[in-house]
Amino acid sequence: MKKDKIIRVERITPDKLISVIGISPADNLQGYPTAIPWKSKIAGLQVRGLFGYQKLLDTVSKDVSVFGPWSLAAAWQSSVLDTFVTGPIKAQARMAVGSGRNPDLIADMNGWSYKGYSRLLYTFTGFFIKDGKFDQGKALDISTTQSGKEFLVNYMEEFAQIEHNYNNVGLTRLKAMKELLKCLLVLITETPFASGELPFAKLNPEGTLATSFEEYLAENRTRMENLFRENAFDIKEYSERVTLGKIGCSEYKYVEGSLIHRVRLRHYPLPKGIKPNGKVLYMCTPLINKPDIFDLATGKSLIEGMQKEGYEIYLVDPGDPGWGETQLGLDFYGKTIPDHFLGLIKKRHPRAEIYVMAYCMGGTLILPYLARRAQELLAAGCPMDIKKVALMASPMKFDDEESGHKAMRSLIRGSYDPLLMNELFGAVNIPSQIIEAGMNDIQPGVQYTVVLGFYGRAEKGDVIADSAPFLYWLTHGTKFPVKAHAQWIQNIYIDNQIYEGNYCLPSTNPEFDNKPVNMDILREAGVTIFDYRGTRDPIAPAGSCVAGETWGQVGCGNVKIVGAHLNRTFEKNIGHIFVVSRKHLSEYLIAVNEFFRA
Repeated sequence: MKKDKIIRVERITPDKLISVIGISPADNLQGYPTAIPWKSKIAGLQVRGLFGYQKLLDTVSKDVSVFGPWSLAAAWQSSVLDTFVTGPIKAQARMAVGSGRNPDLIADMNGWSYKGYSRLLYTFTGFFIKDGKFDQGKALDISTTQSGKEFLVNYMEEFAQIEHNYNNVGLTRLKAMKELLKCLLVLITETPFASGELPFAKLNPEGTLATSFEEYLAENRTRMENLFRENAFDIKEYSERVTLGKIGCSEYKYVEGSLIHRVRLRHYPLPKGIKPNGKVLYMCTPLINKPDIFDLATGKSLIEGMQKEGYEIYLVDPGDPGWGETQLGLDFYGKTIPDHFLGLIKKRHPRAEIYVMAYCMGGTLILPYLARRAQELLAAGCPMDIKKVALMASPMKFDDEESGHKAMRSLIRGSYDPLLMNELFGAVNIPSQIIEAGMNDIQPGVQYTVVLGFYGRAEKGDVIADSAPFLYWLTHGTKFPVKAHAQWIQNIYIDNQIYEGNYCLPSTNPEFDNKPVNMDILREAGVTIFDYRGTRDPIAPAGSCVAGETWGQVGCGNVKIVGAHLNRTFEKNIGHIFVVSRKHLSEYLIAVNEFFRA
């Protein structure tokens, strides 16, 4: 039986195909340097206004000086508003948090856009994959026949529908996904864009193509083959599927008797064959992230690296706070927990020297705790029992000048409403999506660069699977207890209490109980601080990570001293989550172990 002859026409161009979509929110023609969730922001202002108006009505209805009928009218309006507007908004927000969804309905819709777009990318790419390889012959047939062109146009119309219903503009996650679509169109048509744009091309310093066009095509066929094989077009869904919700490579057990509310203490026993060095390492992480950032994968695990040096490791696991934790404040996380956990450790290792290692907020909270501990011990005539602390990207100074926190502080002053946060999330705690939204505002383009960077490295197949634990950690935060969150924002971020010497903690000693912590006592107590900070860190800018040059064993005015019994401050060309890089992690391990051995 004779095959029908393929009637070829002029090959379609990527410009022709992408024009089917038209100008969409995924294009960023405005040139914004970051993602702009403009619809969410407008909705947020409206919600804030509604709750503010209801608060005003409640105030008027309870004001005895207000004329009776007006007071009754205000009470009636407040009741109607609560029944038909603010009440349902609160219920929706709390149900969303309880089910793990984004309480911002507009942002939640964007999540479906990412899923839909990624599935289209998967099926569209799969049409050109045969036996795991990109089929150039099929691409030729599809791009040079009338029926094939119609097929391509139909797919572009599907992508267009998603793009035009997207709710953000600027450097967004969807824009990064569209870059991958453009790359696929170049592979199908084997034609560059008329503008010269070639997504994921290797470029020379002057901006010219560093390879031939044929080499570019070959490299990107491999990229698409790898992404298709792993079905890794959506970073969140991919990380969930690969990790099954479990990250971390080192074995641990929860310490018996450590559970307080949802917080537990993990113990990582030394692997067989490693000789203990007689020292214990107590590790603290932020309240808003899973603690497994210290232990993502073999070769990318801080815990694994420290175990090789013989340390018995204990890690604070804040858990996922529920309704029973809503009223837990920073006193609980910054005093009750370390008191209890360090007490357990000292009972298990009565003769061991204890060191502390803390990341980001974990360090911000543990340093004033150590100062309060020093106050209590010295007042009782005892020496300080923890004398070395290693901080990683731990901010201590919060102002509008040198610290680098002006952007976040301005955002808080303009947008943060503690009363509204309590109304919406007081029974369920602050969800990770709300925290993430604030973090995105101070990390220009982070939604775009994370996804684009992942695609950009996918040319090397092993990089995809290697990224899964980190991507899961990045896209799955934990809830922040509502009271502790309000205190963190006001006391730490806005009032700068730790640096200014006004931060209070409870104490069993009445002389210190709920009095400001004397941070300067760290020097008298002989505490030595290792401070590791990054010049590319927008979350904990180098100007805010000043513990090593402010308290403890500061030496002769030179804060970058590398010597025994003195603080050490390292400023590196790194970002906030530097431990996910094998190179940066290795450098950190060398430096911190030299500090602990000194």
